[in-house]
Amino acid sequence: MNPLHLIKKYYSQGSKSFHFLVEHSRLVTEESLAIAKRFQKKNPDLKLNLNLKFIKEAAMLHDIGIFKVNDPEICCTGTDPYIMHGVRGREILEKEKLPKHALVCERHLSCGITKEEIINKNLPLPPRDMSPINIEEQIISYADKFFSKFFGKLHEKKSIDEIRTDLKRFAPHHIKQFEKWVDMFGE
Repeated sequence: MNPLHLIKKYYSQGSKSFHFLVEHSRLVTEESLAIAKRFQKKNPDLKLNLNLKFIKEAAMLHDIGIFKVNDPEICCTGTDPYIMHGVRGREILEKEKLPKHALVCERHLSCGITKEEIINKNLPLPPRDMSPINIEEQIISYADKFFSKFFGKLHEKKSIDEIRTDLKRFAPHHIKQFEKWVDMFGE
């Protein structure tokens, strides 16, 4: 499966939203693969066989649903709020018969969104747990935190402290989860 072919099915190749999606996803993919290799090297006793092919594909596709949201900064003119891009991505990839990749779309937001958080904050999301579960999902979610899709910041890698500051607007469990990932995957 070639993720770029699938992206081209939903995005016009010359469009700005295509550019934002592909550039952001390429950076997240590179970071995800570097994190996975570093994690395996740091933990040889785990005998963990990370699926690097899956990580590469899923990281490229994790934001495929952004065209369905209304976010002029990234040239997306859909009707949904930005927070829905993961759910829309899941729907797209399930339709494409990629159920594991689809879960990455839904579970990569922040450091995972719990069902309780969705209900308590009345978020415009289906009331279900949307937290990364397996190690590949966690790696992609962690890598995604380092890169923005916004104009002028697309190629700037955020520092750990900048990410911590970004996460302060969410529930405390987001920062706790991020700190666990820093310990697991850190530089």
